[in-house]
Amino acid sequence: MTDEELLARADAIAARAYAPYSNFNVGCAVLTRDGVVIEGVNVENAAYPLGVCAERTTFSRAIVQGYLPGDFTVAAITASPCGGCRQWLAEMQVERVVFRNGGRLVHMTVDELLPEQFDAGELA
Repeated sequence: MTDEELLARADAIAARAYAPYSNFNVGCAVLTRDGVVIEGVNVENAAYPLGVCAERTTFSRAIVQGYLPGDFTVAAITASPCGGCRQWLAEMQVERVVFRNGGRLVHMTVDELLPEQFDAGELA
């Protein structure tokens, strides 16, 4: 699957987002090493901090389905990921990230997206 095809999946799923407060629908589609695409959307809540980003719902679904960090090759997102989601992408060990930002299509590794990322394993 190409990056553009995966981003088209993210575009399509974004229509299912629950964003009545911001009206900013975000979709995320992640390709696993075994060729499965897992999708997620942002879900807002009137109690603002309780909403979740599309990346987080996608990876939560993936974990429920039995996937683990390192099982993901590409994440396609309809918008630039927030700082917290950049850490999620790092923790899930995604190889590449594709997203739109200001009309541009951006391709990055997670290390480029989040330099000097936090690694709890280094605390031990």
